[in-house]
Amino acid sequence: MYLKETQHIYFIGIGGIGMSAIARYLMMNNKCVAGFDKVETEITKALEIEGADIHFIDSLALIPSDFKNSKTTLVVYTPAVQKDHAEFNYFIDNGFVILKRSQLLGEITKSTFCFAVAGTHGKTTTSTILGHIMKESGLNATSFLGGISENYHSNLILGGDLVSVVEADEFDRSFLYLSPNIACITSMDADHLDIYGKKDILGKSFVEFSEKVSDTLVVCKGLPIEGLTYAVEEEADYYAENVKIQNGSYVFDVMTPTEIIRDVAFNLPGKHNMLNAVAALAMANIYGVSLQSIAKALLSFKGVRRRFSYRIKTKNLVLIDDYAHHPTEICAVESTVREMYPGQKVLAVFQPHLYSRTRDFEEEFAASLSKFDEVILLDIYPARELPIEGVTSERLLNKINCCKKKLATKNNLIDLIKKSQASIKTILGAGDIGELVDDITKQLKGEN
Repeated sequence: MYLKETQHIYFIGIGGIGMSAIARYLMMNNKCVAGFDKVETEITKALEIEGADIHFIDSLALIPSDFKNSKTTLVVYTPAVQKDHAEFNYFIDNGFVILKRSQLLGEITKSTFCFAVAGTHGKTTTSTILGHIMKESGLNATSFLGGISENYHSNLILGGDLVSVVEADEFDRSFLYLSPNIACITSMDADHLDIYGKKDILGKSFVEFSEKVSDTLVVCKGLPIEGLTYAVEEEADYYAENVKIQNGSYVFDVMTPTEIIRDVAFNLPGKHNMLNAVAALAMANIYGVSLQSIAKALLSFKGVRRRFSYRIKTKNLVLIDDYAHHPTEICAVESTVREMYPGQKVLAVFQPHLYSRTRDFEEEFAASLSKFDEVILLDIYPARELPIEGVTSERLLNKINCCKKKLATKNNLIDLIKKSQASIKTILGAGDIGELVDDITKQLKGEN
């Protein structure tokens, strides 16, 4: 079944950030879209407004009749779907064509000139910066993003069908379905060991991805893969130097293999975000975008929701919301906060994501969270997993070397945050903690 010939697409897990971007794209290309998700969210509400038929109970009776014909309906699923899911098994048993999200994304983009951003951290911000550069430079690219762009209030930047920008997700080896022309690898830290088992097997998967790149591969300097390199304050093929902070923004020069551009301004805090900006600059410049056009786009880039997103920013109180769910990401948030607000007390409110990740990186999580002045831990968000005996937030809390640390429930979380004396408060995690941030913000603003 070819996508052009298919009018009905049914998504199992339609509310996922990657799934919803594809669903949005298909609806904008006049396809009929329906689907299931476990919970109603802002994303599913937006999809329904745009025309998707969505329900939240796993029931064959709720599948629209137009989507029950195996000859005219394509089914797309997230790898996180449970194997006993009734709708999923209905489609399997009745001969439907069923694709993983990554397979469909590969199908959509394989006839395009494809930019792919891979890495255990930095994918979403880098690909969103790149998508913004392409849009602002007048290149008609369609960008499928793993987060909500603050510039476009969407995880899809709609363009034509000649050029695409995608996140190359290492989870479940999804990025191996892509056909990238220009690609980037931002990082290769151990993660998803529930899938890979060992870090070296994860590394081999990145090597396999790199071998799929037809034109140019760009890699963060220091990674064990051949390609053009990028860095900050360290010589590479593309690198930023003379970095300074002016009016809360980074200003730096960028050296390329053939040119220098001075006084590039970028508003996102954190060295890791500056690295992401240089990576996106390199990819766009390799494609042929002028450094002047890239610099103009970087100046107007507003960021990605839940990536060091300021929810409150006053003299006496700062609230920052971030998707950080890996020790390396937590350390990046902490170091950025210390750079921006030296000498101030910082609270980390963290919801661990996955039992397996919490188990595999328990010592690293404890070390990263110990850098904060105060820590509040929520229970582990299970996502696709069942509990693992002995793996708990209480066990993690006991390993954190911080004198002010507490366990919280969702019911008492806001009260605990209010009682914190820290002037800088950070909300961290990839689970449903993000859905609490609006209430936390309103409550703290009421006090402010």
